[in-house]
Amino acid sequence: MRNNFFITIARILLIYIALAFCRAIFFMINADMLSPVAASEVWGIIEGSLRFDSASVVYAFSLFLLLSLVPFRFRTGSPWQTMLFIVWLLSLLLTVVMNIGDAIYFRGARKRFTFDDMHFLSDGDNNGAIVRQALGENILAVALTVLVLVALITAYRKLRVDKHTELRAGILFYPVNTIILALVIFLCVGAVRGGYTRTTRPMAMSNAAQYVTSPAKSSLVLSNPFCVIRTMGRGQIKVTEFFSPEVRDSIFSPYHRPADTTAMKHKNVVIFVLESFSREHSARLNPGLYTNGGYTPFLDSLMDRSLLFTNAYASGRKSIDALPSILASIPSFQSPFVLTPQALGRIEGLPSLLDREGYDTHFFCGSPAGSMGFWAFCNHIGMKNQHAQEDYQAIYGTDDFDGFWGIRDRQFLGYMARVIDTLPQPFLATVFTLSSHHPFIVPDDYDAPEGFTKEHPCVAYTDDALRRFFDHASRQEWFKNTLFVFVADHVSSEIYADKTRTATGSSAIIYFIYDASAEESAGCGTVCATEYDGVTGQLDIMPTVLGLLGYNKPYFAFGRDVLNENDRPALATNYYNERYQFITDSLAYLFDGARLTAAYSYKTDSLEMSNILNPGYDLTQRDDSLFKAFHQSYYTHLKDMDFTAGD
Repeated sequence: MRNNFFITIARILLIYIALAFCRAIFFMINADMLSPVAASEVWGIIEGSLRFDSASVVYAFSLFLLLSLVPFRFRTGSPWQTMLFIVWLLSLLLTVVMNIGDAIYFRGARKRFTFDDMHFLSDGDNNGAIVRQALGENILAVALTVLVLVALITAYRKLRVDKHTELRAGILFYPVNTIILALVIFLCVGAVRGGYTRTTRPMAMSNAAQYVTSPAKSSLVLSNPFCVIRTMGRGQIKVTEFFSPEVRDSIFSPYHRPADTTAMKHKNVVIFVLESFSREHSARLNPGLYTNGGYTPFLDSLMDRSLLFTNAYASGRKSIDALPSILASIPSFQSPFVLTPQALGRIEGLPSLLDREGYDTHFFCGSPAGSMGFWAFCNHIGMKNQHAQEDYQAIYGTDDFDGFWGIRDRQFLGYMARVIDTLPQPFLATVFTLSSHHPFIVPDDYDAPEGFTKEHPCVAYTDDALRRFFDHASRQEWFKNTLFVFVADHVSSEIYADKTRTATGSSAIIYFIYDASAEESAGCGTVCATEYDGVTGQLDIMPTVLGLLGYNKPYFAFGRDVLNENDRPALATNYYNERYQFITDSLAYLFDGARLTAAYSYKTDSLEMSNILNPGYDLTQRDDSLFKAFHQSYYTHLKDMDFTAGD
């Protein structure tokens, strides 16, 4: 059929063929640098490739699509069709050249070509020689590319629109073709975003990890122009060299070397990442703030039997920032870490470390699989099993969907408990709750207390869901051999206490660790009925959990084991109003990337009204050097895409 719409689709399908060919060339050139591809992985790679190729097609061929589908009859004329061919050909050449060049570039850079690599094209006088050498070493790939381009161009020229088909449409031509154009635009938006649901964030390069079983294969799924366009505006990673590497590491180092004399305790670990659980929600942590007992009565009662961190802070402002901080001890600053190309680098997080110790690793979230970048990141750091809204609904149906984000916490936590009952020990289970997120809809079957903010009733609902989880879990055999970690992802957008509006208060969160076995042991131990009032944050969770487990191998983390690494500086950090915030036991500093701009005695000046960095303030070298060393270390590892302890 020579209808314009079907001819346009056929011409676009030629691009998918070109991209599939480019991916085959990429694999041919770099197969020795990628993990072997098992038969069971092929469909995941195909699915992921189609998603990223679709985004690349939209980015590169949107003008061609628009010009092809304009709802006017002149589009079938020879001048217009000639113009379309030129636009199509230029876009094709750009796409193919970028991807074939990417395949060659990958061997040296070990990463896909992104916008921040543009400096490579203009930096130095020997680029021409380098390009000629690279082409010479891959002459077969170049020759095959030329042949495929000739074949695609020949195929395009045979796809001709029949003018008479357009004329026979009569008066229906304009409305029908306007609808077709609107539909194609809608499909293009979905291709770029990766879907249409509320929980779908625009795809980033890190989403490639969702479709593969090892980080090395993520690059096989990706394609350009997607990689370049999605990294525009982020710029090249720049490292400010405050110190030599040796001096930097003497001040701050993310390399941890635990004593190898300890024995690994194979306790189960369950981590509750609690949506928007600000510190202010807890009456236990805010005596006198509430007259109604607060909104976390169950968690408050558990805090009295736990290792309670009363001065804890989130490392980010959004849900997407939380998992890298909690599960891999990697912060987010200007951009969420998982949205950066560097998130596809080598990462050894808690799941991969515990997997090597024989742990069965699981991630639970009641939202659709793939939402918010959670699944891709968890897969990338070694989380072997993931449970989403679809898994729940396959068993229990769709009645428990909250209408916005996913399965309600009460039902999903119940499902999680039943899954855990079937797991072999030891296991790591992490869950991200949903119900305390805007739009704050309390289920009809819960008698919610009145709140001072719109979020308070929903926080109380999730607290009650956690109580129900514990009612079930405490009767199970695995319970007494389990560490439970409770931590908020970030502070709520709904604020009640004035102190929560400050730089430190806006990241002050609930965080504690409960150990049922410690509670029953003589003397109760470190993890029972103990308050830790020193500063800590999400970056410290992974090192502290590893310390409690007796993990005795080297690992990488920007945080510290607060119970066993007293020689490391006590520090929490995040990004606030375009400045880096570093919180110590006594002061909260704001750092602009070069120098300190403010400091507050947040414990005595709870509203942070007085910047103590006045001309008379004696700023010690340690204050300044610690923040510079941390900053330099973070961006060095970000640039190198390496978050491992090395050999």
